[in-house]
Amino acid sequence: MENKIYDYARKVNYYETDKMCITHHSNYIRWMEEARTAYLNRYGCGYRKFEEYGVVSPVLSVSCQYKQTTTFEDEVVIRVRIKRYTGVKLEFGYEMTNAKTGALVFTGESEHCFLDARHMPVIVRKRFPELDLILKGLVSDE
Repeated sequence: MENKIYDYARKVNYYETDKMCITHHSNYIRWMEEARTAYLNRYGCGYRKFEEYGVVSPVLSVSCQYKQTTTFEDEVVIRVRIKRYTGVKLEFGYEMTNAKTGALVFTGESEHCFLDARHMPVIVRKRFPELDLILKGLVSDE
């Protein structure tokens, strides 16, 4: 499978803006999750699939940099990719751009692990080779 990068587009909703009429900073983290969920679903290994295996994938860390503001009704394109996958941890990268201007508005990363129903760590590459193969195939070199 070739490297996969996915572009997810969404418009800024009015309720996502603050008193200064710009998108509140907390929404970008939510958008990371929206884009990540759409990405995983697109390539056949969404959270529902994880749950079928009895696995959850909690967030371990999030980091981000805000580059420019967005406002109500701006369309934001969120480019998401898997930067690193070890069979134990999964790291996503995100770049958000203003669809109209092309300006980079946000960059971020999120790191995740895999846990079973008892919240014990799971080594996906050992317990679920089919899922491991899919995730390995999605890692991007960019």
